[in-house]
Amino acid sequence: MRVHLWFRRTRHWVLVPLLAVSPWVAAHADALLGQAQTWVEGGHPLRAFEMLDAAEASRAGDPAFDEAMGRAAFAAGQYTRAVMAWERLVATQPDNAAAQLELARALHAVGDRKGVLALSEQARARAIPVDSALSIDQFLVSYDRAGHEGRSTWKGHVDVTLARDSNVNAGPDVNAPALSPPGTPPWTLQPGAQSQRASYAALLGNVRGRHVLDARWSLIGAATAEVRGHSAAGRPYDSDQLEMGAGLSYRVERHEWMLSAQGATYRLDGDTLRNGGGLLGDWIYRIDGFRQWGTFLQVQGLRYPNQSVRDVLRTVAGTSYVHVLRNGSLTYAGVYAGREAPRASGVESLGHELVGVRGGVQWAISAEWAAFTHLNYERRRYGAADPFFGVTRRDRQVHWAVGLSWVPAPGWRITPQWAWTRNDSTLPITDYDRRIVSVTVRREF
Repeated sequence: MRVHLWFRRTRHWVLVPLLAVSPWVAAHADALLGQAQTWVEGGHPLRAFEMLDAAEASRAGDPAFDEAMGRAAFAAGQYTRAVMAWERLVATQPDNAAAQLELARALHAVGDRKGVLALSEQARARAIPVDSALSIDQFLVSYDRAGHEGRSTWKGHVDVTLARDSNVNAGPDVNAPALSPPGTPPWTLQPGAQSQRASYAALLGNVRGRHVLDARWSLIGAATAEVRGHSAAGRPYDSDQLEMGAGLSYRVERHEWMLSAQGATYRLDGDTLRNGGGLLGDWIYRIDGFRQWGTFLQVQGLRYPNQSVRDVLRTVAGTSYVHVLRNGSLTYAGVYAGREAPRASGVESLGHELVGVRGGVQWAISAEWAAFTHLNYERRRYGAADPFFGVTRRDRQVHWAVGLSWVPAPGWRITPQWAWTRNDSTLPITDYDRRIVSVTVRREF
């Protein structure tokens, strides 16, 4: 009874200090999160992360703190810690769509495809606002990764293209004979040999897949077929081609090695112009879900059934780097080198060594729109002087493309594009300029 009376008399002395301290604690917490937000927005996310890291042991589980920690950790490149913070927030607020979206982005950053696919469809679709057909793997490898829970996957697409080509036959200018090297015997271009303008329509189909054998080994394969038809002036250049590849993939953590056999055939105006076959080896190193390196070596024999003197062994090696920015934009760059060695003797003028660089940028304008540009430069030096012109052929070729990518609905993509190719050659018959304006409609499945 005495204890009860004592508590009634003294409780206000206990509660008054607690009530006075509580606003100070709340204000201090708000100041902590406010300062973290200021540093993130000011371009100092690491400072914000370190400050919040010191308070995480006592504040973890507070939705406001977890949100601030997730944003600061992601901006500072501490993707694993961002995943932990957003997972806590989603656990306490499972209907928080914004938190699910940020968790999807963090999981993508650490390369946890399984975790991303376990989230809602809306969060997956918005996680990386970039056209799926121009994702990281398109630039480095043509086979899909394993699907959700390690399942086998297959994907494909069909493209329909309408285009106008300023030089469908890659022919020289009509004034090419006047540009011949000194001492060249008189010659003229045959009718139709100079550059020809034409429109064309093309239909392309692609399918690719991966059959998972276990956690490390997979069977991989891909096939592409295309048919192209031209307007009247370009009908002699109607073509169809088929490319196929199949092999094995082995993956350990961030590394993946692939070896596949390849075969291809190319027909021009109804006749087989070229067949090819060989091996392709790839090494992919995924730094995280946003960055990766790809290195390849391709050895391929090219055979011309009606011109066997042109048969060559083509060997090319190169490396590429791709980086998806946090806003969904993408950049890539690469270098490569190789040679084409003639199989016949005495025709060194038909073989060459090559070296090239390539790069590109895709800007994510919105979830549906992106603008892109690609640039490729290749230099080729041939093995001997041309027997007719008496000079050694050297080519410096530039290919530049700009365009837009629009995704009007899931599984559909429309791509208007302008492409320019300039081949600066020491031989007048291989010196040309070419421009193509095209619109491609793709259906993915």
